[in-house]
Amino acid sequence: MPGFSFIAEVYWDLEWTLQQQGFNYTYDKRLYDRLHAGETRPVREHFYAGLDYQSKMARFLENHDEARAAVTFPREKHEAAAVITFLSPGLRFFHQGEFEGRTKRISPHLVRGPIEPTDLKLQQFYAHLLDLLRHPILRGGQWQLLECVSSWEGNWSSDSFIAFAWQSPDGERLLVTVNYAPHESQCYVKLPFSCLGGEQFRLRDLLSAASYDRDGNELQSRGLYLDLHPWRYHVFAIESIAPK
Repeated sequence: MPGFSFIAEVYWDLEWTLQQQGFNYTYDKRLYDRLHAGETRPVREHFYAGLDYQSKMARFLENHDEARAAVTFPREKHEAAAVITFLSPGLRFFHQGEFEGRTKRISPHLVRGPIEPTDLKLQQFYAHLLDLLRHPILRGGQWQLLECVSSWEGNWSSDSFIAFAWQSPDGERLLVTVNYAPHESQCYVKLPFSCLGGEQFRLRDLLSAASYDRDGNELQSRGLYLDLHPWRYHVFAIESIAPK
């Protein structure tokens, strides 16, 4: 039917089967469960799947069957999980009251809920995230999971990162990095972008005021060095700095 999408809520590893039978999207409960558990490697391994599968996943942090995200995820973990979930390929699925930090799960049979105060900081975070999701690169760009390697011998905390990149046909680039762990972590992110050598680049975080200038030769050879506090993240636009 033109203009109509079918979404299946299905489990037991039947998501791919239903996608092949004509469903436009299937619930990504596996990603939700792994984010909830808070272990980084299983989350990263979930993104090893092919894009023909991932692009048909409906990704969410709460729905009418689950506890509210504001209850399930502590604040900083909530934001980190949202960055991973909604900046990945696929359908972004939001639930009524999620942006305001509602805590009471409402039965769909009741059709009403208690009045709750709005979590203004969480609402502001989602407002920035929704603005970012309007960016054309997150709708028509190419997504790629990235490798994060140890920043020095014996530093195992690189395993705590999830990083991926978006590229548009006209050369625009976004880099998403998340330390999905309750401890400070360091790593080098291997960048997939070509032709970085010989230029200077500004990494401008689209979800904060942070901005960093980096040498393209170093970015191309070693990657981008990161040192992030627990559950922190960056969404960098990588922009060439024209010589003066």
